[in-house]
Amino acid sequence: MTAAVYTARKRLKAIMLTKEFGGQPMWTMDIENYMGYQFISGPELMEKFDEQVRQFPIEIKYEEVTSLAHNADGTFSVISDGGEYQAQAVIIASGKRPRCLEVPGEAEFTGRGVSYCATCDGPLFADKNVAIIGGGNSALQAAIEVSGVAAKVYLISLTDYTAEPIVIEKLKELAQPVIEFIGYTTTEVKGAQAVETLIIINNETKEQTELAVQGVFVEIGLLPNSEFCKEILTFNKYREVVTDCRTRTHIPGLFAAGDVTNGPDKQIVIAAGDGAKAAMVAYEYLLHKRGAR
Repeated sequence: MTAAVYTARKRLKAIMLTKEFGGQPMWTMDIENYMGYQFISGPELMEKFDEQVRQFPIEIKYEEVTSLAHNADGTFSVISDGGEYQAQAVIIASGKRPRCLEVPGEAEFTGRGVSYCATCDGPLFADKNVAIIGGGNSALQAAIEVSGVAAKVYLISLTDYTAEPIVIEKLKELAQPVIEFIGYTTTEVKGAQAVETLIIINNETKEQTELAVQGVFVEIGLLPNSEFCKEILTFNKYREVVTDCRTRTHIPGLFAAGDVTNGPDKQIVIAAGDGAKAAMVAYEYLLHKRGAR
């Protein structure tokens, strides 16, 4: 949405294709780290974004992009489930989606105790019991971060930790120890209006444990929404689009911004900044391309 606004400000003819409104912030209960708002919910912030987009003559279509082609003449063909579009330049800002547990109760309580971002939502669970699910760097870092505010932190890992040794060491050095369940599978999230308990099972003994928690942080990784451009773009090992510091991919005229890229930090404010940057760099590209004719 930020990229769309900046293309409009540059008087470019732009169309925004999106599968769904708002992306990851729509799953975030409360946001306290976006400049200009001391406190705002994810859906409310996205409504603000949407209002700003609609101040400009930007065509918006709710369609899922299924493939992207780079044509011989340097243009692009964008194919969606609703049609095909031709463009002189393309900005990929398709973000990421959390890797889900896919257990009963997870979808129902997303935004009501189930979260996919400890950095964003951790402070909301001050003095409450929370569970962190995962065994990699993001899970252990989330446990370390949340342990500073939560009353009790359970760390549930399917296998032994896969995090870097230094992260594991930091976890062990916490003043408030994290309660570890290594070798456990999460089977269900339960509650009435919000999360109340988490059901886990020991992988060896099959013994079931019910944890009284008010928050569940799923930290088992994110999946980039990059499938549609896999035929033409370079990915890193995480399937993220590789860009330089100016949002450029290896294909002239093709840019990428936000969480779908190999940028090191995944935050709303960074994604928005990337979108603005990509639009301005795309404008510069088109200006030089037009001048070269």
